Amino acid sequence: MANIPIWPGSSSFAQVSASYATGVWPPPTPFGFYDNDPQFQADANKVANFCALRLGYPIENVELQDINFWAGFEEATTIYGNELYAFQTRDNYLSLEGAPTSVDVNDDIVTPTFSTIVRLSQQYGEEAGVGGNVHWLKGRLPLIPGQQRYDLAKWAEDEGIVGGIEIKNVYYQSPPAISQLYSPALLAGQGGLGGVPAAGLYGFGYGAANYLMMPTSFTMQNIQAIEMQNTVALSNYSFNIVDNIISVFPVPGTGAFGEVGYEGGLDYGIYLVFDFIKVQDRIDAAFANGTNKISNTSNVPYVNPVYSKINSIGRSWIFEYTLARAKDALGLVRNKYSSIPIPGAEVTLNGNELVTSAAAERDALITRLREYFDQTSRQALLERRQAESVARVAEINQVPMTIYIG
Repeated sequence: MANIPIWPGSSSFAQVSASYATGVWPPPTPFGFYDNDPQFQADANKVANFCALRLGYPIENVELQDINFWAGFEEATTIYGNELYAFQTRDNYLSLEGAPTSVDVNDDIVTPTFSTIVRLSQQYGEEAGVGGNVHWLKGRLPLIPGQQRYDLAKWAEDEGIVGGIEIKNVYYQSPPAISQLYSPALLAGQGGLGGVPAAGLYGFGYGAANYLMMPTSFTMQNIQAIEMQNTVALSNYSFNIVDNIISVFPVPGTGAFGEVGYEGGLDYGIYLVFDFIKVQDRIDAAFANGTNKISNTSNVPYVNPVYSKINSIGRSWIFEYTLARAKDALGLVRNKYSSIPIPGAEVTLNGNELVTSAAAERDALITRLREYFDQTSRQALLERRQAESVARVAEINQVPMTIYIG
């Protein structure tokens, strides 16, 4: 086995970078995310020295090389950025969703907007026909004299609608009172059916051939009287839907004397008009075109952080995480040889302890970082500001109020 050199006590990130450029040496870090950042280059050597000293050098040999420390340094910086931007994504996703994936979210200040909230709330208006992205359509069902029950599913199939429909509104009501007020049937000698009640009071008929100008107040009183009369004395026009079958009341085409086809009996309500939506439209509306747009957390365009822009708080965390990764790597190396024979004795290496300690430190560091980010979330900051405001008012209330007597 070749005699692989271990940590000599110093390193030169710049020298390795120059050697890599000429093809003599492997790159300083596995991915090279930050190799060209001058601040990363300067800190790389310091971090390697820091980790080696914390691992016991020069009292004990550290069976690692500079590239092991630099790999941990790169990993720690990347994990810091991942945790930071995962938090930013959670905190701002309602404002980010639907934005172009080409935006520079690393350095942009994301201002909360109502765009996504409005888009989500539009679905409530959709059910009332006043918003959303599912269009209401109108249907027209031919009424057949003497037939009371109609199959809406069959109607949709005949119209070529696949997937079924949802009925939202049925325009099925008694004839307007104004058509009954100006009925030729009430005008003797005008060609109406003398003695026959106002057309439309029974069945679907109506008539409005002759008009007699009266004061508006008089007309309004008569309309109200007719509506009340219809409500109290006559069968209201109504419908009932069970499964796919709609039943209409009274039976279409029944005239004033109960005959089907009475004059005017088919004029009012030849068709039953209703609003509906296609079930497939509701399904399709759930999937908007997300091409080149932020559609989920995986394509929010955050990229690796710029190391030189990370403040001292972030760099301190990165240094500690790098040490934990170096400790883990050293433990794995020493675990390969759990003990080394020496003259008259045997040296036991502490690989297991290093691996266990490193895992606990990494978990603690991740937990601490996430808690720190959560404490700076928009919700947490607003709650803290509210608590400060309440405390400030309570403190001011303790100040004695001076009473001035003029």
